[in-house]
Amino acid sequence: MQPKQLLGIGILAVLIFVLFRALAPDPRISWAVFPLPRRQPHDGLAVINQPDGYGLHIFLEIDTSEPSICTPLWLPDPARLFNGNGTAPFSSGLASRQEFFEAVKRRSVQTALRKQLKSLCQRHAPNAQWRWQDPPKSLKEIKPLQLPAFEEDDLLTNPNEELERQQDLFNDKSKAE
Repeated sequence: MQPKQLLGIGILAVLIFVLFRALAPDPRISWAVFPLPRRQPHDGLAVINQPDGYGLHIFLEIDTSEPSICTPLWLPDPARLFNGNGTAPFSSGLASRQEFFEAVKRRSVQTALRKQLKSLCQRHAPNAQWRWQDPPKSLKEIKPLQLPAFEEDDLLTNPNEELERQQDLFNDKSKAE
């Protein structure tokens, strides 16, 4: 072989190595999944999806609006997980919905979600039937949360109207004196 051919083959080999290295998954991402409670057992799941222990803290909620059935209530806005590979993981701020969608597509994450949500249902609605619903995997699948309508008793009075009533009350007292 000619020296030019050897040089060309060497350059090609280096380019292929660099390309495969860039496409290979980062070995520092562990994709570890473990329970990380927020306020009570089974209400949070940590997913390490970035290098150095960064990831998602998925908040877990259940829907027991129908007393005989308990299903997951999906909140696709996870918190940012810090120190996930350390001894004291914590969360703060928001992670992206896209990260949530990518995480819930993984089998290990879905298995952990099922386990934690089923335990959460058993804790809060032990007589209800557990029914799994897949998490949303895109923006199109997100269903807005329907909250009950406010009744008149639940609403605060208009602050301007309240101030006028107070001023009228004080004016009536000063006229009486």
